[in-house]
Amino acid sequence: MSEQDKRREAVVDRRVFLGSGVAVTMAAVGQAAASQAQPAKSKTEHPYNDRTHKAMPTRNLGKTGYQVGIYSLGGQATLEIPGKAKESDAIVNRAIDLGINYIDTAAGYGDGTSETHIGQVIKNRRREVFLASKTNRRTYDESMRLLERSLKNLQTDHLDLWQLHNVQRQDEVDQIFAANGAIKALEKARSEKVVRFLGITGHFEPLVLVQAIKRYPFDTILMAVNAADVHYLSFIKYLLPEAQKLGMGIIGMKIATRGRMLSCWNPPPIDQQPERLRTPMKGTLTMKESLYYNFSLPVSTNIIGVDDIQQLEQNVQWASEFSPLCESEMRELEYRTLPIVRQGLYFRRWNLPT
Repeated sequence: MSEQDKRREAVVDRRVFLGSGVAVTMAAVGQAAASQAQPAKSKTEHPYNDRTHKAMPTRNLGKTGYQVGIYSLGGQATLEIPGKAKESDAIVNRAIDLGINYIDTAAGYGDGTSETHIGQVIKNRRREVFLASKTNRRTYDESMRLLERSLKNLQTDHLDLWQLHNVQRQDEVDQIFAANGAIKALEKARSEKVVRFLGITGHFEPLVLVQAIKRYPFDTILMAVNAADVHYLSFIKYLLPEAQKLGMGIIGMKIATRGRMLSCWNPPPIDQQPERLRTPMKGTLTMKESLYYNFSLPVSTNIIGVDDIQQLEQNVQWASEFSPLCESEMRELEYRTLPIVRQGLYFRRWNLPT
């Protein structure tokens, strides 16, 4: 067996015992060669990518003490598609080489495909990237099982950030904070140093998330904000100010809504589009305008999935050239999204409660 094959098989043998406690056996995961050449780095220390500050502006990730680039890599698009391991490997490596120092994924992206693709790179470059994943389960037991799978897929022994994924309704919040709720899993994982920081995410209903962050001192919030946001159930108006008051790390997503806000996007025939996404209309903004709108908001960073390296490189280039938009420029972009509000915010709660 070659040395490379041995490294690939150096996956931690860790067991999570559910119930009264969690016993975690730690081992170096996919970093055998690196650990021989460099001293071990404590999991309490921040990752460091020495290219980031030269590549783009950086901001504080809330109170975590981490300096994050304004543009980060999201784990959807190509990274979550089965059979795209080679393309994903190239994207993740190139992202880190370009100075991206934050990568976000989730157990639910491609049912683990995204984590697996990212893990092929992270096993050798863990120290350079702040790594975030998520649980879409609402109970302790289910979330702990999902965390075990996430760590195995990502080939690491810890996450920098573990988040509650896509919290939509108040009954979910109540379940999360119940006696056997997912918040207990987040806290246990943090106490065992399997995760460092805790977060919550959502794009459906801002006031539900407001209640959640007032109820618990999360370190970060990942929220859907873009130029169409102000027109309906606005996260910018109702949620963002509350997160700021709490000093949270704020991460933006849904910048171009999978391209549907972009003027270069040509909608497929209606019957070939998923029902909730159906639209005959092209977008109204350029990708640069979409990025600059979000970069101009008081958020720490913005995660974006890409189809290929060309998109990635262009986005990083725009991030490097960014200067904040003035108030009138922000309002003009918002005005241009009025005809496409539904497709720009397809992920919002559109059916009114009875």
